[in-house]
Amino acid sequence: MAADVHPSSVVAPGARIGAGVKIGPFCVVGEHVELAEGVELVSHVSLAGRTTIGARTRIYPFAALGHPPQDLKYRGEETTLAIGKDCIVREGVTANPGTSGGGMRTIIGDRCVLLAQAHVGHDSRIGNDVILSNNVMIAGHVRVGDFAILSGGVAVHQFARVGAHAFVGGVTGLEGDLVPFGLAFGNRAHLVGLNLVGLRRRNFSRETIANLQAAYRLIFEGEAPLAARIDELESSLAADPHVAHLVAFLREGGDRPLCRPRRSAGADE
Repeated sequence: MAADVHPSSVVAPGARIGAGVKIGPFCVVGEHVELAEGVELVSHVSLAGRTTIGARTRIYPFAALGHPPQDLKYRGEETTLAIGKDCIVREGVTANPGTSGGGMRTIIGDRCVLLAQAHVGHDSRIGNDVILSNNVMIAGHVRVGDFAILSGGVAVHQFARVGAHAFVGGVTGLEGDLVPFGLAFGNRAHLVGLNLVGLRRRNFSRETIANLQAAYRLIFEGEAPLAARIDELESSLAADPHVAHLVAFLREGGDRPLCRPRRSAGADE
C-alpha cells in the first residue's frame, strides 16, 4: 500500500517512507527520517535529523522529534533518535537525538505513550510500555525501565534511573535513582513503598509481591550497611527473578543516589 501524503506537507528527498504511512496536513519530514509501515502523522508534525519511527506509531499535531539536542556541547554530530513501534505521541511532544558524550543515540521503546508536552532529553533510554503523562520532563542521559509510569508534571534529573514497573506521582522532582517496582512522590521525591497497584494490574503473583515487599523492607528498613543488605537480599530471595532484577539494579549503581523513604534520607550510601 502506497503512502498517503497530504499535498500541503513537505517530505524531503531521501526520507524513507514505509507502506501504508499517512502524512496529514502541514507536516515536515527531513531527508534522513525513516517512517516504518503504518506510521501516521496526524498534522503539523516536524521530524528532523536521523530519526526512525517504528511501525504503526501515531504522532499528533505540533510534536517536534529529532531536532538538535539541547546541549551546548553539541556540534552537529550525526546522532540518532529511535522511537519504537505502536507508540502514541501526543500534541507538543519533543524528543532529541543523542550526543557524542552520551552514546550518540536516544531510544524510546515499543508501545510507549507520551502525552501532551512531554519531553525526552538527549541520550535517554526509555523502555517498552512506558507512560509519560502530560508535561513530564526527562533530562539527558536518563534511563526509564519497562512499564514505568510517570505522572503529570514529573521532572527527572539528568543521569537518574527509573526502574521497571515503578510509578512516580504527579508534580514530583526526582533527583535520585528509583528502584524497580518503587512508588515515589513529593518535592523532592521520596520513596513511599512499592507500586502495588501496578504489580497487581500486571498479574504479578502473590508470592512475587510478598518477596518484593520483603526485599523492600530489607533494603530500606535494615540497619546494616547497604552493601551488606544487598548481599543478604541476594542470598535469601534472589531465586525470584524479579528480586534478582532489583538486586542487579542496586549493584549496577548509577550517577545519582538512590531515592529513599523520607525517614532514611541521608542514610548510608
